[in-house]
Amino acid sequence: MPVQERELQKTATGTSNPDIDRIYHEWDEALSKNDVTALLKLYADDAELESPLVPHLMGGEKGILRGREELKRFFDILATRKPQKRRFYREGYLTDGHKVMWEYPEQTPEGQQMDFVEVMEIENGKIRKHRVYWGWVGFNVLKNDQYHH
Repeated sequence: MPVQERELQKTATGTSNPDIDRIYHEWDEALSKNDVTALLKLYADDAELESPLVPHLMGGEKGILRGREELKRFFDILATRKPQKRRFYREGYLTDGHKVMWEYPEQTPEGQQMDFVEVMEIENGKIRKHRVYWGWVGFNVLKNDQYHH
């Protein structure tokens, strides 16, 4: 799946952080290519990831992963179960120099995609905390169990 975006990086403070720009680009590229090794290199050893997709793919009620071992299991499963609506169109990011966030909007130039907001806290060049907020299209993908097809 090709990574498509319009370059619109913006900072809330007027200062830039090269780690944020690097992670923004490398994370999406690695995810779109199902490159688990490249994804894990971007996370701190004790990183946390929070998403409604966690209990959906890994079972149980827990929506938070901690550490690279749990992240690896999650990304390995995700690489084999991405639904067709999971695309990678974005329009840039917002940052305060420590936290970065961006949206995958529902409507893209090529049609509809799953809608998410990604929020990452960056420390020492690594993702320390990562939260994923789902929109209505993404929620319906979960509701219809399309990650298991």
